[in-house]
Amino acid sequence: MVEIENMIKNIDLVLDISVNLARVSDWVLSKSQHKQQRMDQFLKETEGFLLNLSTRTVPSRFQPTLRHFQKEFQQLLDEKNETNKNDWAEKALTWANILQHRAKFA
Repeated sequence: MVEIENMIKNIDLVLDISVNLARVSDWVLSKSQHKQQRMDQFLKETEGFLLNLSTRTVPSRFQPTLRHFQKEFQQLLDEKNETNKNDWAEKALTWANILQHRAKFA
């Protein structure tokens, strides 16, 4: 029973990350400057979710996705103010979709 609870929590964390990335992507594409503080807040929250998830045991089927996303998310954080905003938003939204579909494996 504990394993099922842990699995649900992992799934919830992955879905929370996915939703945050989708929201931030939408704000970036809307070119809403007044949302910058909210975007930073959601990215920081997402960073916390990812850190939490990385300290947990995740099934081997999800581990490659998690490792790949960790690298990509760090790139997103590093590039959030430097790169083409449309490309950045597309990458964030792509990862939101990937994580949403693979959350069941977490």
